[in-house]
Amino acid sequence: MAAKEFTYQDVAEHNTKKDLYVVIHDKVYDTTKFIDEHPGGEEVLLDVGGQDATEAFEDVGHSDEARETLEKYYVGTVKRKPGDPAPKATASAVSPPADTSGAGLGTALYAFVFVGGLVAYFGYQYLQSQETKA
Repeated sequence: MAAKEFTYQDVAEHNTKKDLYVVIHDKVYDTTKFIDEHPGGEEVLLDVGGQDATEAFEDVGHSDEARETLEKYYVGTVKRKPGDPAPKATASAVSPPADTSGAGLGTALYAFVFVGGLVAYFGYQYLQSQETKA
């Protein structure tokens, strides 16, 4: 079966529980038969029905199995026209680098508290030993 081309207007017409299309990475999927099986519930699909759901799909972090299941519902591609929404950025396989700028302060704080605790403990022990000698 040859892939059909849809416009965003075509996809937008399929936004009900009985007729539900979504766009993910410029591919159109007919998720009507999957709506009752979706682990996140039907509301999740209905919220993005008839629209570009790329961002919502990637934000959740779907498994490889979910991506394979998605391919069963592929019906075509989106043909972009002027004025259509811009394509959503594709998700990178590598997560962005972590912001560790505040990590040094946290470690230094723990070290300071630990050393302060040791000083207090040994200071108390020293004072107790001096008191028993007197």
